Amino acid sequence: MKGRLLLAAAAAASLGNGYNSPPQPRTGPPPPPPKAAIDQRLGEKVPLHLPFKDESARSIALGDCVAGKPTILVLAYYRCQMLCTEVLNGLLTAARGLPGRAGDSFNIVVVSFDPREKPPLAALKKASYLSEYGRPGAERGWHFLTGDPLAIAALADAVGFRYQYDPTSEQYAHGSGLVVLAPDGAISRYLLGVRFEPRDLRLALAEASQGRIGSPADHALLLCFRYDPATGRYTLSALRIMRLVSAGGVLGIGGLLGVLFWRGRRKMSQEPAPVAGLPSSETVPMNNDAQPSAPLTVAANRN
Repeated sequence: MKGRLLLAAAAAASLGNGYNSPPQPRTGPPPPPPKAAIDQRLGEKVPLHLPFKDESARSIALGDCVAGKPTILVLAYYRCQMLCTEVLNGLLTAARGLPGRAGDSFNIVVVSFDPREKPPLAALKKASYLSEYGRPGAERGWHFLTGDPLAIAALADAVGFRYQYDPTSEQYAHGSGLVVLAPDGAISRYLLGVRFEPRDLRLALAEASQGRIGSPADHALLLCFRYDPATGRYTLSALRIMRLVSAGGVLGIGGLLGVLFWRGRRKMSQEPAPVAGLPSSETVPMNNDAQPSAPLTVAANRN
């Protein structure tokens, strides 16, 4: 009995020393940086059935926010004062440069990947950005969601968004960018970084809609600009321009030949046809070497 008490006391002492003593200085190499990045999964579909809470604490599926329209999806957390705020500010600036407003031909969905954040915080964030957006009625198409860990992890995995919580700084390490979804939830484009050109966002939405939205100028620009997945930007493509110029030259030459052929046929159809019974207007050349015959003289008989 006495031996057991001594063993229990020794175990308690060792546990106390391990949990209550200050952390020992690290002697090995520093730990690797958190694995935070965005793995592009173009063409894959996000699970639209995932349940979340909107800013009014109403249960809502992700698909109800997409609502059959091209959608700009952002994963952020609302208490972040650095990278997430920069991404949302960049989105706000680009959205101001788009024709129309959120909720008309496209939607915007912001999802917090911090499960500790709740709808009241999402409501404050939404009110702030809608006020800066300045387009009445956009509240129907710009959603700020919160969710449980399972739904958040499933959505993050579907779009390739990797993040990691750092307990030292009590912040998340994560990538930055926008995900553009097609109306059926397929991942159409990624726009990476914290600054987004309105032109890039406009072209990404036009591609995601498969031509259903966007002006004729946008679709013409898509013929000259190429999406670069490595940079998440639209860049001018010299090869596409050369092809367009070549195609335009071929069409121009073909059109010119067609006009010339049409004019020739029209001219021939306008010439009058010869009238039957009238001599031809063509003359037969005379032989200049032929001489007129000499007059015949008859000698008189004087006898």
